[in-house]
Amino acid sequence: MSGTEAALRGHHAALREGLAELLGRREELSGRIRAEEAERDRLQARIAALSRRLFDISESLVGLRSTRAHIDRTIAEMDAASGQILANSQTLLHVLKEEMGDLGRAIE
Repeated sequence: MSGTEAALRGHHAALREGLAELLGRREELSGRIRAEEAERDRLQARIAALSRRLFDISESLVGLRSTRAHIDRTIAEMDAASGQILANSQTLLHVLKEEMGDLGRAIE
């Protein structure tokens, strides 16, 4: 075996060793890529689920707020009506008292 042949075999062995190291590094990176892709898929699924839930809650809030606004209007109308009824009752009571007084004087 000549010196050149031995040198070539040494370089060839070094290249194979370097190639084996690169293949190992590549496999490690492939594993990390698969893990991160899986995590990304899980996160995308979670985001989709949360987006659907957010939409449903937003729709529900629209209905609940509409119902509350209707109840607020009903309360305001009832409050105004009860105030008017009280005012009318007081007026009626005042008129009745006056009529009672007039009747009392007419009877005497």
